[in-house]
Amino acid sequence: MYPGRMASPTTKRTNINLDKDLVEAAAQVLGTAQTTETVHAALRDVVSRAARQRLAGRDFEALTPSTLAEVRRARKFV
Repeated sequence: MYPGRMASPTTKRTNINLDKDLVEAAAQVLGTAQTTETVHAALRDVVSRAARQRLAGRDFEALTPSTLAEVRRARKFV
């Protein structure tokens, strides 16, 4: 860990090999400046896209107030 920086309890420190060109291209698309920020934004995008795909595949014929509440329930993807 770097001096003066504390890891959050939900942070995992790891070493991975990344394609520099791919990271730079993703950073441009995502509007990020640092590699960690870019990776986090890309992961959030993947999780969000999967949630939208699940939602699109749902059957809304039997939509009731309780199922609507479940769809609208906040999820923690920070």
